[in-house]
Amino acid sequence: MSLPSLILVPGAWHKPEHLALLNDELRDVDVHTVTLASSGDEPAKLGDMHQDASLIRTAVAAADGPVVVVAHSYGGIPTSQALAGADNVRRIVYLAAFQIEIGESLLSSAGGSPPPWWKIHQDAGTGEYVEALNPAEVFYGDVDTEIARQAVTRLGYQSYRSKTQEQTQAAWHTIPSTYVICEADNALPPFAQEHFANRAGRVARMATSHSPFLSQPTALARLIRDELASD
Repeated sequence: MSLPSLILVPGAWHKPEHLALLNDELRDVDVHTVTLASSGDEPAKLGDMHQDASLIRTAVAAADGPVVVVAHSYGGIPTSQALAGADNVRRIVYLAAFQIEIGESLLSSAGGSPPPWWKIHQDAGTGEYVEALNPAEVFYGDVDTEIARQAVTRLGYQSYRSKTQEQTQAAWHTIPSTYVICEADNALPPFAQEHFANRAGRVARMATSHSPFLSQPTALARLIRDELASD
């Protein structure tokens, strides 16, 4: 039996390069990774959540046959926004992600106040954008030191408005979903993940930091492959 195609959606500040180790473990799968408009190296060119959703919708529509979408962290929000009514999506896997409700934003679902590791830049020309402070500790607590160092150098900025825009659709109401709780996460606290996981049909757990695609790519690939084969 052939597996569905896989669409990977990174989280805020992150790029497809951060998922390279995971891709290496999934060479037998048709994998496509979305580059988010809201993340990047040039603050003046950062997009918003709705642009991210459009990119995800386009990637899914271009896939040949059924797909499973794995969304990490912030990536869960534009994924939920994008995929309502997407007939070829078999399942959404929320990986330590924001599986939020219509009318919520990332910031509102996290209590309304930015965490202390967000450095918000105010720029009249580019608008507000966010830099992640202490990313080695926040994102990569259990990642090999050299791999974490390289990952930090690849991080971009994140548009602030992508953090505050409300979802107007929630694809997980109609598309089956799995939530993967990362139990040693310093970015999205496990208690918050437990709350989001109540909205998923299935729940899995990994004893990892926020970034199992770097710390345990083999184990994460095994979990994803099981999800691809499950429906």
